[in-house]
Amino acid sequence: MTAETHKFQAEVAQVLHLVTHSLYSHKEIFLRELISNASDACDKLRFESIAQPDLLGGDGELHIDVSWDPQARTVTVRDNGIGMTRDEVVANIGTIASSGTRRFLEAMSSEQKTDARLIGQFGVGFYSAFVVADRVTVLTRRAGATEGVKWESDGKGEYSLESTELSERGTQVILHLKADEDEFLKPWTLKSLITRYSDHVAFPIRMPKEEDGKPGSEWDTVNAASALWTKPKSEISDEDYQSFYKSLGHDFNDALAWTHNRVEGSQSFTTLLYLPAQPPFDLMMGGRDERKGLKLYIKRVFIMDAAEELLPNYLRFVRGVVDADDLPLNVSREILQQNRQLDRIKAACVKRVLDLIEKLARDEPEKFATFYKAFGNTLKEGIAEDHANKERIAKLLRFASTKGDGAAQTVSLDDVVGRLPVGQDTIWYITADSYAAAVGSPQLEAFKAKGVEVLLMFDRIDEWMLGSLNEYAGKKLKNVAKGELPLDEADKKQQEEATKAAEPLLVKLKELLGDRVADVRVSARLTDSPSCLALSDYEMAPHLARLLREAGHDMPESKPTLEINPQHALLKRVEAEADTGKAKDLANLLLEQAEISAGAQLPDPAAFVQRMNRVLLG
Repeated sequence: MTAETHKFQAEVAQVLHLVTHSLYSHKEIFLRELISNASDACDKLRFESIAQPDLLGGDGELHIDVSWDPQARTVTVRDNGIGMTRDEVVANIGTIASSGTRRFLEAMSSEQKTDARLIGQFGVGFYSAFVVADRVTVLTRRAGATEGVKWESDGKGEYSLESTELSERGTQVILHLKADEDEFLKPWTLKSLITRYSDHVAFPIRMPKEEDGKPGSEWDTVNAASALWTKPKSEISDEDYQSFYKSLGHDFNDALAWTHNRVEGSQSFTTLLYLPAQPPFDLMMGGRDERKGLKLYIKRVFIMDAAEELLPNYLRFVRGVVDADDLPLNVSREILQQNRQLDRIKAACVKRVLDLIEKLARDEPEKFATFYKAFGNTLKEGIAEDHANKERIAKLLRFASTKGDGAAQTVSLDDVVGRLPVGQDTIWYITADSYAAAVGSPQLEAFKAKGVEVLLMFDRIDEWMLGSLNEYAGKKLKNVAKGELPLDEADKKQQEEATKAAEPLLVKLKELLGDRVADVRVSARLTDSPSCLALSDYEMAPHLARLLREAGHDMPESKPTLEINPQHALLKRVEAEADTGKAKDLANLLLEQAEISAGAQLPDPAAFVQRMNRVLLG
């Protein structure tokens, strides 16, 4: 059959352009990615052959061959795995269906310095071949099929496709190297890359023995070719663990920590779980939808990427392997979602990960700080999502504090509890959209004056998280900006007297502000500032309401309560101002500066500017 020429789908053309132009400094990853694809193909065949043993066709020894040809200037990666039909070739190479690719493109375009961790994480690893090759040929035959397929492209926008006779199932990827890529024609270069990136691929990776400087007819296995997690821990070095992590997680960086456990008994399974040192890109790109990273094996047969079934959302950064002995090999996602055995495995995974994070917090504070900077906000989601482990997760959280070290989020809830004066049963906090807004909030003034510690929370997720964290270690958590402040008898008396004395001023402000406010009252919170907003116990913080509005959510309009400090010069000025227009400007500015301090959106910024100018020029 004659070759047909097809154009790449537009997104593939973009991926090719970005990959070939952006990854030059990490060009050797092409071998890791092609071997990873070959390993997946072998995994798929092993899995499908459970139900259809004839697919193996008497060739059950699955392996991956890497060879080179100095004369033709080619490197070939061949597997005897599942292979592809013509339609699968078009679907897997000519088009990219996954929404992950769109995110990949956005991430690559937005990053001036392209991050090689992206390749592989979005299923675009094949295209890394064009970093070192100016032409790539793929020869493939699906297990059980009679006809093969030849795909070829120079990576510049088009590819050719034709049927061909192939004697064996599987896939060959032949890279016709660019003129300046001779280093990949050296067998020791290829072998060292296999050792570095693919040593723990669970299938033998073979290379031809050299004879007179050329590839010979005999083959050597050049990788460990064993499932690392099945070995005793005493036989695995830290270097082995890190090497396996890099091939598993498509990461160039070392893992931060890992935990490797074998559970025996009524249910037997092995877990090897890693904490990355920095966020994988699917996490950073909002990847709650397409979660990857935790591979489920059953008796060492790869079944699926089961991150969603084996880990809750808030631990989606974890990478690793779970190998179960007792699950049926023909398990499907639907069966997994209703499998009690899997619930036990999931609970064990969660426990191991939380144990590992606690160990870092206790024994390796620097590593824990790295972890928390990368994943602290993701971990906070667990407060709402995992009621059973809420207290354990809360113990791991860190915040800035009025008694901490600036904006550094290093103070735990246990630290605060340990410093509480006798009789104080409340942990106080404030939420804002930045550290500066939190630490400078007028609502903190009375607390600072009395030396009461307040946690400063300025991550977007904090206000939402606190809806599920009402107490810790028997102490209530309360927002300094919400509800009535608890006052002792002396303070209560002083407050009542101040309110009585300011009655005419309160009436005047309510008249001047009209329906812009629900109420105006004397504040127990202020010592230096003229005004602040007070929220009811269940009212949403203004900065969060603003963010949700900006994200397109309909938010109910609520009138604020304004608290004032009658002793402040601005309030004295309002009290004394006889000109209604000027008094109205001052009253509105008092409200608007309180709204700005609280992170609220001004309803009419232009009117605020005009008012401010009138007062300044007045």
